[in-house]
Amino acid sequence: MAATARLEFRVTPAGRAMIECAAQLTGEPVTAFARMAAEERAERVLREHEAITTVPAEFFDELIAAFDEPVQRSPALAAAARRRTTVVRD
Repeated sequence: MAATARLEFRVTPAGRAMIECAAQLTGEPVTAFARMAAEERAERVLREHEAITTVPAEFFDELIAAFDEPVQRSPALAAAARRRTTVVRD
């Protein structure tokens, strides 16, 4: 898809020189280099954000409290685990 939307931002003279130097080293135009760098960073931030699961504080507190409760054995779960072992071996 062709880039048609415009985005402008200001940089320090040192920042501009660094971007221009890096673009020159990669053989890309400055605008293409800056756009790709911004897009790559945006993708990384969005991926990191998507990897975080947010839950209400009450749910989180209940979950943590449940870890402190004694283990309650489930006969049905134990039977299912035994069946699975038998099926996998056969």
